[in-house]
Amino acid sequence: MSDKATIGEVIAAFLEECGVGAAFGVISIHNMPFLDAIGKRGKIRYVSARGEAGAVNMADAYARVGQRLGVAFTSTGVAAGNAAGSMVEAQTAGTALLHITGQIETPHLDKNHSYIHEARDQLTMLKAVSKKAYRVTSPESALDIFKEAVREALTAPTGPVSVEVPIDIQHTMVDWSEDLTPLPIPAPPYDGAAIDELAARLASAKRPMLWLGGGARHAGDAVRRLVDMGFGVVTSVQGRGIIPEDHPQTLGAFNMYGCVEDFYGTCDAMLVVGSRLRGNETLKYKLKLPSPLYQIDVDEAAQSGRPYIADHFAQADSARALDALADALDGKMQIDPAFLADLKATRAEAVTFMRDGLLPYDKLVDVVQASADKDFIWARDVTISNSTWGNRGVLISGPYDGVHALGGGIGQGMQMAIGAAIAAPERQVFCLVGDGGLQVNIGELATAAQEGVNIVMVLMNSHDYEVIKNIQDAEYGGRRYYSDIFTPDFKAIAESNDWSYQKLDTLKTLQNIFDAALSSKGPSMIEVDMPSIGPFARAFGGPPVKQQVEDQKVLETVGED
Repeated sequence: MSDKATIGEVIAAFLEECGVGAAFGVISIHNMPFLDAIGKRGKIRYVSARGEAGAVNMADAYARVGQRLGVAFTSTGVAAGNAAGSMVEAQTAGTALLHITGQIETPHLDKNHSYIHEARDQLTMLKAVSKKAYRVTSPESALDIFKEAVREALTAPTGPVSVEVPIDIQHTMVDWSEDLTPLPIPAPPYDGAAIDELAARLASAKRPMLWLGGGARHAGDAVRRLVDMGFGVVTSVQGRGIIPEDHPQTLGAFNMYGCVEDFYGTCDAMLVVGSRLRGNETLKYKLKLPSPLYQIDVDEAAQSGRPYIADHFAQADSARALDALADALDGKMQIDPAFLADLKATRAEAVTFMRDGLLPYDKLVDVVQASADKDFIWARDVTISNSTWGNRGVLISGPYDGVHALGGGIGQGMQMAIGAAIAAPERQVFCLVGDGGLQVNIGELATAAQEGVNIVMVLMNSHDYEVIKNIQDAEYGGRRYYSDIFTPDFKAIAESNDWSYQKLDTLKTLQNIFDAALSSKGPSMIEVDMPSIGPFARAFGGPPVKQQVEDQKVLETVGED
């Protein structure tokens, strides 16, 4: 081996030392030194996406499912801009992701010379959509900056980090570094005194609940210890599967139904762990949570300036903190004997309410659940079906088995399914999308085919933006502007991209359709023709608000009469 290499090759070798198994991106004249090195070295799988937005979504899901650093490459200027929305998604989800983007030649940088691929003040844009953003300004500083960027991405609270590298620096020949070792990741903060105080407060609770968010996904063992002591569990959508969702002591992600809010009123403590209590999961912060409310979070920003202020806050890593709580509470809890029965009844009531609103698509939920038993990954886009049943109705068993567009952008689910399938090639991936969302990045169907990933896509085709129409009917006097969209021939699109295709226009063939999709090789699309099957029994008009929950309680009371 030569004793010299380009910066591109040095960074490729460094990424190998970071354990990067796959990277995603779109090749360009302003990132070719990196990708040439990856191809030449042959140690990192490179996935050629059809667009930068898709590449970052794939890297995001790869990181979430694989519990490792995600890496995405883009070019500079327009290409880096194309990635911005997907970076916002990774930022919202707290994904440890490294976004490597090019820059124009150093002599022209920031001089507004109208150089090809130039973007005015690109670094400021990257800072807005990243946990942190860096610019490499010399060959000598490149490796150190990348080491710091990777450490920043992996340091709790994790998040996406961008590094821009001018093309002339990428090409520069340097001596091979003697040390490609990644920097150590600093231990998360741990406020032991606050944890001790929390244990003292919880020891007297008779009906305690844990609300688990994405920041507690690695804390499953400690959670199970507390569950064994009698704690009940409810999760955010990002915290699903920390304990299996069929466990008798969890409400799953049924976190804001009317009957659940009533149940919260009977609880005498709630400990929120690793969750920001987002607005769309708390009725825009009007959901009544149990009191007292306690919180554990590695991010000190969680203790102030947010709509829910905890009665006691402890800054700590969730796994270490919950283990310490379990140690301190062992043998001390005296749980109300009726607590578990009440939790089970509440869960059953919430499930019934959800399924009644899904009719006739409750049968679809059951077939999806049964098709892969418990060993599958469930990737979802933002669509009515996900909001109503995908986010809670299909049960998952592990904390990294669910991937969804947390930031609310449509058109990201299919790319996430590709990244998830590459992170876990031995597992079945199901992907739930809508017809409008699929068309946002439909070109990535070709990426899935080229990579030969194992995906079964459930395409809910309503032939319109159904949720927008429901909102227009409810809030805009039924004036349906701009919510109709042209529906392409998805069969032709699927088959031209080497996907197998099945059309579901009657629920009588539901099981046969899924059996055929699962038996096919490579990616498979099931188009659910919703106009042929019929509408949902209950219209969905966007994220639930407080009045809708109050209306649900009225409906439940009327039903009991």
